[in-house]
Amino acid sequence: MRSSFTSLLAVAAAIPAALAHYNFEALIVNGNITSPYEYVRQTTNSNSPIADVTSENMVCNQGGLDADIMAKTNTHAVSPGDEVGFTINSELGHPGPLAVYMSKAPDGTEANAYKGDGDWFKVYSLTTSDITDAGLQWATYVNNAGIHNFTFALPDTLAAGNYLLRVEHIALHAAGSAGGAQFYIGCAQLTVDGTGAGKPTDVVSFPGAYDGTEPELRGPHCQL
Repeated sequence: MRSSFTSLLAVAAAIPAALAHYNFEALIVNGNITSPYEYVRQTTNSNSPIADVTSENMVCNQGGLDADIMAKTNTHAVSPGDEVGFTINSELGHPGPLAVYMSKAPDGTEANAYKGDGDWFKVYSLTTSDITDAGLQWATYVNNAGIHNFTFALPDTLAAGNYLLRVEHIALHAAGSAGGAQFYIGCAQLTVDGTGAGKPTDVVSFPGAYDGTEPELRGPHCQL
């Protein structure tokens, strides 16, 4: 039995890792799926993850802060309470948590000129859905398959202005040692209208939100 299990592991290890890699390529607004990279800053690392949590690539993925990519990305108008989300170019190919953050650009700065060096606040998350004999079950990874898209409602109190909408999915399948967690990241550009006056207080920065030693980033997905 052990021999068969070892053989299965060897076969799994031989499958190219890129087959399970993915990007957040398109913005969804009120049920409308926009064109790939029309409102989402396009990555320059194909579909590979970010592993270095101290890198500026933690902001909007590799290439997300390049001036030409920022400039060519359009900004979508939304209102507080609108339903927004992202499509994945294949599926979320690994178990792990997903979170969405927003960061407001300084007054007078367009979204396509903002590098996300301000405060970020969380507006949505998908974590575990159940605990079974097999371990934790993730809301992002159901019946041994990853989700293809997701949406959520923007906060009703969201203040008007230009924003980056940042999604991250943390793949934990190789997180048994330091640096093993894989971050899949994408940033959309939004401009929010209305008269909302919300002021988030629980904020983080990217990079800076993680230092790589968090227990949540150090363990197999079935034992997190």
